[in-house]
Amino acid sequence: QVQLVESGGGLVQAGGSLRLSCVASGSSFSINAMAWYRQAPGEQRELVAGITSAGDANYAVSVKDRFTISRDNAKNTATAYLQMNSLKPEDTAVYYCAADSDDWVLAGLHDFTFWGQGTQVTVSS
Repeated sequence: QVQLVESGGGLVQAGGSLRLSCVASGSSFSINAMAWYRQAPGEQRELVAGITSAGDANYAVSVKDRFTISRDNAKNTATAYLQMNSLKPEDTAVYYCAADSDDWVLAGLHDFTFWGQGTQVTVSS
């Protein structure tokens, strides 16, 4: 089983920055794709950014050029980061980290297997 632990959420003013972290660990560790999703109240969950094991990244149109996803890989652990700049009130949501052993999950072929508990990001105007 794989555990994901997110951190870095909080309250920030519009135009500010936050950096989210997600540490993946566990037995039989095999993580390839990692991603950040978000869900605002009353809205569906949406993919914010994803990154493959090779470091190829993709972004939602609404965050492109403002957010950057990156990752560090080590034996039996992996960490994904989401650097969020020029934050807007509409970025307010619970942000979830997701991970999977299959890079193709980012093509939408199936849902991510492992999920974190989420971290709240609130952007005030």
